[in-house]
Amino acid sequence: MPIASGATGTVTAMSNTHRQASDDTSADDAAFVARVEAFHAEHCVRIDDPAGSDAGSDDPDGLTAARSYQGALTDAGLAGLDLPNEYGGAGLTAHHQELFTRAAAAWHRPDSPLSISHGMCLPMLAQFGTHEQKSTHLPGVIRGTSIWCQMFSEPGAGSDVAGLSTRAVLDGDEWILDGQKVWTSGAHYCDHGLVVARTDPTLPKHQGLSMFIVDLRSSGVEIRPLVQISGAKGFNEVFFSDVRVPAANILGDVNQGWNLAVSMLMFERVSIGAGGGALNAKRHPELIQLARDLGRSNEPVIRQALAALHISEEIKGYIGQRIRSAVAAGRVPGPEGSIAKLTGALVARQARDTAMAIVGTAGQAFGRRGDGNELDQRATAGRKWSGFCVSAAGISLAGGTDEVQRNIIGERVLGLPREPDPFKGAPWQDIPRN
Repeated sequence: MPIASGATGTVTAMSNTHRQASDDTSADDAAFVARVEAFHAEHCVRIDDPAGSDAGSDDPDGLTAARSYQGALTDAGLAGLDLPNEYGGAGLTAHHQELFTRAAAAWHRPDSPLSISHGMCLPMLAQFGTHEQKSTHLPGVIRGTSIWCQMFSEPGAGSDVAGLSTRAVLDGDEWILDGQKVWTSGAHYCDHGLVVARTDPTLPKHQGLSMFIVDLRSSGVEIRPLVQISGAKGFNEVFFSDVRVPAANILGDVNQGWNLAVSMLMFERVSIGAGGGALNAKRHPELIQLARDLGRSNEPVIRQALAALHISEEIKGYIGQRIRSAVAAGRVPGPEGSIAKLTGALVARQARDTAMAIVGTAGQAFGRRGDGNELDQRATAGRKWSGFCVSAAGISLAGGTDEVQRNIIGERVLGLPREPDPFKGAPWQDIPRN
């Protein structure tokens, strides 16, 4: 019996110790979240604040606001949270990043121009870059002084990324890059790009690719913005003509680019469907306030649409939280990224339809009032949300179309058979192309 009594005492002591550690952790978490809240209270406005978040006309791409925000975030020790200090990070943990993401979700963060740089390029550099590459590039990426884009799509290889034809040929200690990319988001203001190119056309199309770090200011790089129906120039076509890339700028190994491309696509899909920042901000608080401001909050159809959007965005948030927790545990995003990305696209269209229902005809005709110097409230809302309406469809295309995501979910989650490919295993150079 004395032994049993002693064992009980040990268990009690261990429980007290565990409880104390848990309490300490909770206190640390609360203190960290308070830091995040205090920072955003100083630098941002809340999502439900009528002041809004639109950038000024002198900052059309939002770059000034994004760099100012990211620089202040870095100075406050709240950027690159789970990256080492030696690479410009805060040296904390993935748990801190998750706490940050949850706390920052209530604020308008002017970081849209950095969404690809931070959501896709930064994790690729951190995971696959050499020490020299990370030392050279990560501090600038984290701070936002260096902005990056990813270059996959081509005129003849959209959803079939592995069919791309941009070539890279080794010449001594340099690679010579020739070809064209298209639909490259943000290339017109980016400093570097991660470019996937074909380095061995004699191999099957998935095996002869490599990924390169390319300085977009290099000789032979031409960037042409594509004007959208809204007048915005968010996408670009990029031409490479005898662009010389140092051999040290290859990311990963030669001819292993497809594996890196798949990882990057997973990061992209997670970023689109489950990441933080403006891209995944919940729209229902703004739209609820908008309905109140326009005197439409008591209309049953509007109330029903807002309630449905609220539910969908909460479910999307839980999907994102589950994926981010898996990443925090050390798992590379897999097919669940496609679930998050598809959900994000569907919810974006739901938010679009709800916004257009609230603003009504002002979403299409937001002319000026009276003397032409002032927009009335409905027209102002119409102009703002019409831009979102036009851009929402693009979320179903970026990072792979909804159909591609459904194929991935069907094959890799549900175990359905793949579609037949008569050219599977054939050298890329022998596959017919337009």
